[in-house]
Amino acid sequence: QVQLVESGGGLVQAGGSLRLSCAASGRTFSNYAMAWFRQAPGKEREFVAAISWSGRTLYYADSVKGRFTISRDNAKNTVYLQMNSLKPENTAVYYCAAGTRGPSQLPTIYDYWGQGTQATVSS
Repeated sequence: QVQLVESGGGLVQAGGSLRLSCAASGRTFSNYAMAWFRQAPGKEREFVAAISWSGRTLYYADSVKGRFTISRDNAKNTVYLQMNSLKPENTAVYYCAAGTRGPSQLPTIYDYWGQGTQATVSS
């Protein structure tokens, strides 16, 4: 089992930044690809970014390329999502996920999910 706990969400004005963190515990963190997904009210959960176990392979949704950066620190068992130039449409609950078969944009390949952290961007 892997337990994932997200933090770093909050309220920010449009154009601002947030840094989300996801702390993992349980099995060896470096064995897992990690990803961030988000779900806005009334919408489906959507892919945001993913990173391989080594950190060398990165994937981003087109809508966040150039503004969001995913990274990981295997020594700290933590994955991060730096979000810059935030827009009101980025308002959502952000979830991190872990899987041994990734990285991928497909939520079905991830085995473990956190409870989410709310990010709200005001206009």
